[in-house]
Amino acid sequence: MSRILIAVTHLLGAGHLTRAAALARAFAAAGHAVTLVSGGMPVALPRLDGVRLVQLPPLRITGTAFTTLLDPDGAAVTAERLAARRDGLAAAFAEAAPDAVITELYPFGRRVLAPEFTALVEAVRAATPRPLLLASIRDILATPSHRDRIAATHARLAAYDAVLVHGDPGFLPLDASWPVVEELAPRLRYTGYVDEGEVVSAPGEPRSGIVVSGGSSAAGLPLQEAAVAAAALAPALSWRILVGRAVPEPAFAALREAAPPNAIVERARPDFRALLAGAALSVSQAGYNTVLDLLRSGCPAVLVPFEAGHETEQRLRAETLAAHGLARVLPEDALTAESLADAVRAAPPPGMPHAIACDGARRSVAIVEEMLHAVSPLPDRNGAGSPRRSPDFTPLTEALDRAADEGRRVTLWWRDDDAVAHTPALDRLLALAARTGWPVALAAVPARAEPSLAARLADETGIDCLVHGLAHADHAPPEARKAEFGPHRPLAALRADAAEALALARARLGPRLLPVLVPPWNRFAPDLPAILPGIGYRGLSAAAPVPPVPGLAQAHAAIDPVAWRSGGGLADPDGIVARAARAVAAGGPVGLLTHHLVQDEATWEFCARLLDHLADRAAKGRSPTISRAAALFANPPLPVSQAGPIFRGDPGASPPREDSTASG
Repeated sequence: MSRILIAVTHLLGAGHLTRAAALARAFAAAGHAVTLVSGGMPVALPRLDGVRLVQLPPLRITGTAFTTLLDPDGAAVTAERLAARRDGLAAAFAEAAPDAVITELYPFGRRVLAPEFTALVEAVRAATPRPLLLASIRDILATPSHRDRIAATHARLAAYDAVLVHGDPGFLPLDASWPVVEELAPRLRYTGYVDEGEVVSAPGEPRSGIVVSGGSSAAGLPLQEAAVAAAALAPALSWRILVGRAVPEPAFAALREAAPPNAIVERARPDFRALLAGAALSVSQAGYNTVLDLLRSGCPAVLVPFEAGHETEQRLRAETLAAHGLARVLPEDALTAESLADAVRAAPPPGMPHAIACDGARRSVAIVEEMLHAVSPLPDRNGAGSPRRSPDFTPLTEALDRAADEGRRVTLWWRDDDAVAHTPALDRLLALAARTGWPVALAAVPARAEPSLAARLADETGIDCLVHGLAHADHAPPEARKAEFGPHRPLAALRADAAEALALARARLGPRLLPVLVPPWNRFAPDLPAILPGIGYRGLSAAAPVPPVPGLAQAHAAIDPVAWRSGGGLADPDGIVARAARAVAAGGPVGLLTHHLVQDEATWEFCARLLDHLADRAAKGRSPTISRAAALFANPPLPVSQAGPIFRGDPGASPPREDSTASG
């Protein structure tokens, strides 16, 4: 059992609180101790058994004025009230002693409440052991108009371990509404949509009637007023108009008074989804929870997305649904009684079969549990035992799961570069290979290979040798990037060096050698691959696939944990895992690239954990398959790997081309 704290402040409607409460219930149902801290106006939340609810001094807003905070009486919030909220949040954190803290929407939103959230983040960072820190966001975000606010959000995310995105990237990825920069992408964990309700089947009789809803806030009142007037224009249709509790009683009474005989006006009902299941048509806004009700009930829909105050969330969600054939959209600025009556008189949209993931609560729990289980001490770059978080392999695991679900068998292999002699580092590499059960291909430098290398490998199993250039010598001009087989020399000279390298490798490395060229620094002249089969090579392993060459197989190393552009050491583990996941998604053999002579303790430890993780999956019969290099470069050669460009470990680097800056 773990302890989870979720902090949320809802200001317009109760959608944020509803989603946070659903997560709290899911964690509690899984056996965790949950504290839910709410900072908005009190709302009756059902089924909170096992969840400790902490209510901070509440805040609210008027309309969409998110930067003007009010107290429950409508007065401007005081500094004393804000201080009391910070103190209450700090006390809740201290009492809960959580293993994981989830901030709902912040730091992507609720910037007006940054001081209290910042205090919580600082408390998390100061705690020993440090809890996981995660952000929880819906499928769509409001992108700030000022770029400095986006940069500030990304800076605050540096303290976070992950971002739970409660949406389905196959339907609506986050980058449709928010710039997903390279630093953010590795932190994203898509959960699917958070929905606790059941899928409701339509009753036996035909669907009939129109159900109009406007969410829990007063923002739906214009739609409800238009619906009352539209019902009078369409007397042959029956209308049920549901009004949220936040709509004042006088406005509700006015709606009932104006309703024609064919319309029922009543307060929102707990059986809303069941009503939709029997309705011929739903008319609603496009809020997160309302759309889930539509998807799960299969009700045809006309969506009138809320757009006041320059809100774009609902319009994007509605238009995405319409693009998938799941709804029709009536823009809010075109809403009149006449336009709404015309929309409902038209033939309803088709039913709503879909494959959108709606198990976000369960998946969120699984993601956090996996991250919590991964927490353990790791050495720092200097080898000291400072506490660090174990790598979170969730994105890679999910990529492999998707491949398995699609019937794709992902092939993994391991290449290590720069072998020249029997060294303690080589012993460590071979011991790691033996312990994990992974075969490793050593890219050895033929002109520098010492007799001790072949002697050390004589009794090893599962080891292949590749040709790592001739002497690993730089022949590039001073102003160019290092290359031994680059385009700076005549092709005849490159051919001569490649032929000499193969002859030396055969003489010094013996029968373990595979005639596969690994160009140093992963740079080579574009014309080089075409001449390799004529020299005797049957494989090429570098930084990225090249156009197919008859008789020449290709397999490339897609996972490089060394931060070459930052001076060495272990790169950002989340960035490495994210790039590995992309390579898996792209297909083709995917390789781990190590450099035993230069790796620090943190890099060794990361590689060990990665190898163990993937070997465990392979042993359980799920994708991937672990392959020897000898199988990848067998005759006849396998198809060219389509794994795409190699993504280096440096989190600040762009995906390199053939001119990778790796040490080679």
